[in-house]
Amino acid sequence: MPLCVFDVYPDGTTKTPDDMALTGPGSYRWWHFDLSDTGFAPWATQHLAPIPAGTLLQDETRPRCDRYNDGLLLNLRGINMNTGQDADEMISVRMWVETGAIVTVRRQKVFAIDTIRQSAQAQTAPPTVAAFLETLITSLTLRIQQEVARIDAIADFYEDDLEDRATPLPPDLADNRRSVIRLRRYLEPQRIALTKLAAIDLPILPEPSALQLRELANRSTIAVEELDALRDRLVSVSEEHENLIAQRMARHSYAISIAAAVFLPLSFITGLFGVNVAGMPGVESPAAFAILCLSMVAMAAALLVILKLTRWI
Repeated sequence: MPLCVFDVYPDGTTKTPDDMALTGPGSYRWWHFDLSDTGFAPWATQHLAPIPAGTLLQDETRPRCDRYNDGLLLNLRGINMNTGQDADEMISVRMWVETGAIVTVRRQKVFAIDTIRQSAQAQTAPPTVAAFLETLITSLTLRIQQEVARIDAIADFYEDDLEDRATPLPPDLADNRRSVIRLRRYLEPQRIALTKLAAIDLPILPEPSALQLRELANRSTIAVEELDALRDRLVSVSEEHENLIAQRMARHSYAISIAAAVFLPLSFITGLFGVNVAGMPGVESPAAFAILCLSMVAMAAALLVILKLTRWI
């Protein structure tokens, strides 16, 4: 059955109900389920309309916000803070929100939800449905901003490192580029969902709450824009490192070409004079070897002068 259920009263105090009704005597009743709970599907089918029940039971979700009669179907994503898992593998929280009831469903632990559960246990729960949504979305958005800021600091470090042209390609550059891609995959539809949520006219979302939700939607927009900038910056860093590698390879190839241009003629001469046949000049002269060596040094010097005059070096 539910991971937790609370009747929340206008002063933020809570009680644990002893019945399975959707709503209770307080401002609202909050139900929180794990999707793997075998008892959740029968409960949802019994207490919710077919469309909200089916939405909460879906295996895969994407951020969305849709009005259904006088309630809200809301799916959001948060940073994965579970031990041993990647932060960019964002985890979902499914919600059905109506007057007097909130139903949240998770597949993995959502720390923002867990924080609200702890406040409910401490008798300081969000006193209204709108306050619950504000608290949850604020917590999700804050963690997203912190993760984006972390990647932004890494990008700054990469760019500073480029001042030292000998710095090798950062081994975690590709991982951070993939993190940006994964985060943006969910944050763009989440931005749209929050913008839509702030514009919905429902009694459960009075105007002060709508203003706060619009601010949260704006913060989500900023996070998406920062991710777009980070994606371009990380691509630029990767391309700059590739250019530096290409330049180093070009310099090495150039040095090898110069060496080949100088030593290839000398190798030809030494190979020619090394043939083991009769008639080679200087075979009988004791000074022939010294003359050959001096001649090769002179030829190497002449080749270097020619390469300098032709601006090869």
